[in-house]
Amino acid sequence: MRAPTTGFTLQARARPQGEGPGLRVGFTCSKKVGNSVARNRAKRRLREAARAVLPEDGQDGWDYVLIGRPEVTAALPFDQLLSDLRAALARVHAKHQAAAR
Repeated sequence: MRAPTTGFTLQARARPQGEGPGLRVGFTCSKKVGNSVARNRAKRRLREAARAVLPEDGQDGWDYVLIGRPEVTAALPFDQLLSDLRAALARVHAKHQAAAR
């Protein structure tokens, strides 16, 4: 499932039973984001946002991938990144709940 936000795109999937507990997270930024300095800065910001939000709002047994956006991920205020991640997680989990019914 995808949840696009202003600063990044969140992709998430619930792992099938038996693939292990815990949540897993990955980060990616294509060359469209910029040179290596810009990509690394964007990934560092996404890592910190995930570190702050996922322990509270992430769900056990899920895989998450945060995809950086050109010029936006590195420039967006950090508080906005955090609120975007919380909102994206809520949307993804709500879609999953609705699909499971």
